[in-house]
Amino acid sequence: MRHRVLGGTGITVSVHSLGTMMFGAVGNPDHDDCVRIVHAALDAGITTVDTADMYSAGESEVIVGKALRGRRDDVVLATKVHFPMGEGPNRGGNSRRWIVRAVEESLRRLGTDWIDLYQVHRPDHTTDVEETLGALTDLVRAGKVRAFGCSTFPAEEIVESHQVAERRALGRFRTEQPPYSILARGIETAVLPVCQRYGMGVLVWSPLASGFLSGRYRDGRPVDLTAGRPALTPARFDPAIPGNAAKYAAVEELAALAAELGCTLPELAVAFTVAHPAVSSAIIGPRTMEQLDGLLKGAALRLDDPVLDRIDEIVPPGTNLYQPDGVWSPPALTDPTRRRRPLADRAAA
Repeated sequence: MRHRVLGGTGITVSVHSLGTMMFGAVGNPDHDDCVRIVHAALDAGITTVDTADMYSAGESEVIVGKALRGRRDDVVLATKVHFPMGEGPNRGGNSRRWIVRAVEESLRRLGTDWIDLYQVHRPDHTTDVEETLGALTDLVRAGKVRAFGCSTFPAEEIVESHQVAERRALGRFRTEQPPYSILARGIETAVLPVCQRYGMGVLVWSPLASGFLSGRYRDGRPVDLTAGRPALTPARFDPAIPGNAAKYAAVEELAALAAELGCTLPELAVAFTVAHPAVSSAIIGPRTMEQLDGLLKGAALRLDDPVLDRIDEIVPPGTNLYQPDGVWSPPALTDPTRRRRPLADRAAA
């Protein structure tokens, strides 16, 4: 049976997981309310809590620590490292120096002696993966980390990490945490098959497509681009941008399908992600008790083949209707010098 995981915006839950993420504009800033939601998720059978050091600059880990007092042995606790936690080049990344320091700070905020799953939040192309794996392996040997994984790594970098681990006799990434939803199916092409090949657990994030599958954003309805998720990434929600038309059209078809099935759009969205055989858990982020109840219903929903075929017709397998990771892009795309030869060398002759 899959683990249930809690994680997300102030909190996040999944089919069998709950995780905690950002607060502020898209989350719940009330610590006591967040603790109550975490406890309700655990009482409902959630067994994994996922967070990260960078969510609200460590505040999310502090809240998780409060929520798990007296219940630490009941859950698999996961957090992450990579994004900057302060000014200067030595306060982020995947170097040994930063990982060793960051894990101590996470342990302090979480109020625990060990982390069950410590995840590298994004690749770091300024640090050799061997250095990263070596630091994580030493943390396992020291008892501060039980296992480690990666998050939003391209398939080729997952493969490279396993090759390095085998060649250097180091521990390997046991899990991957990629974005996955009906609107963002790109990982079906290579990431999920690679994870299956290496026997990795997969904890997918953003099954509601950054809120697009919440049912709140519909074709023809005005969208407030100054509040909530749209305020963070307005270009992703603005109906006036032609590139968003396909998303709004897909949401309308999916909402009609959900109505046929007698479920909500979020329930359909969560159920879709865990139908894939490579997916171990879908991380969700309820901000209220009502949202938690609805998402747990989606975790129990089974979609048969005809329904999945209908979804494939709406959004073909392997297709991304938007770029799901708005936080990080590979340097090969963002750095023009990596895509352009020196001017003198650009002629074919």
